Amino acid sequence: MSRLFTLICLAFALVLTGCAQPVKTDYTAFKQSKPKSILVLVPQNHTTEVGAGHSFLSQVTYPLAEAGYYVFPVAVVEETFKQNGLSMAGDIHAVSPNKLREIFGADAVLYLDITEFGTSYQIISSDTRVTVTAKLVDLRNGGVLWSSSATASSTETEGSSGSLVGMLVSAVVNQIVNTVSDKSYQIAGITSVRLLSAGHANGILYGPRSPNYGKDAE
Repeated sequence: MSRLFTLICLAFALVLTGCAQPVKTDYTAFKQSKPKSILVLVPQNHTTEVGAGHSFLSQVTYPLAEAGYYVFPVAVVEETFKQNGLSMAGDIHAVSPNKLREIFGADAVLYLDITEFGTSYQIISSDTRVTVTAKLVDLRNGGVLWSSSATASSTETEGSSGSLVGMLVSAVVNQIVNTVSDKSYQIAGITSVRLLSAGHANGILYGPRSPNYGKDAE
C-alpha cells in the first residue's frame, strides 16, 4: 500500500508540474531603461564547431532591427575590438560595461552564448540543432534588463514513419546533406529569430523604432 501511495503521489506531482504556468519575465528594469541602441558582442562558443560564433552573429541584426532597435554593425564592432588587441570572445565579454559605453556609446549590450551548434547522428535520426542563450545588459548601470534562450532543430518538421532500415539510411543521408549544405547556418537563423524577436511571451520588448513600441503585453 505504501508503494502504491508513493506512486500515486508521484503521478499527482507530475500532473501539477505539467499544469504549472511558465515563469514570466520581469520587465521592470527594461521598461525603465528604454534602450534605443544595442551593441552585440561576438558569441562565446561552447561547442566544437569553430565557425559557430560568426555564423550566428551574422544573423542577429535582422530580428533586433525588426524589433525596433539600432544595432551597431557587427563587423565594425569586431574590427574595433581587434584594433584594440581583443579577438577572443571571452576577452571581449570581460570588458566592463562602463568601458563599452565609453567606446561605443550604446545604451545596452547583448551577450550571447552558444551551447549547441551542428549536426549529430542519432542512430535512426540526424539532428541539426542550434541553442543559444542571451543576456541584455544596461551599459549605463550594468543592470540586467532581459535574458532568455532559444533552440531550433531540423527534426521539428521531419516525420518518423517508415521501416527501421529506411530511417537508418535517411539519418545517414541527412547528416551528409546537412553537413555539406551547412544546414546549421539555416537553423541558426531560426534560433536567432526565436530568441531576439519581440512580440511573444518572455521575448525582448519592442524598441523605439517600432510602431509597437510601448504596446507590449504585460
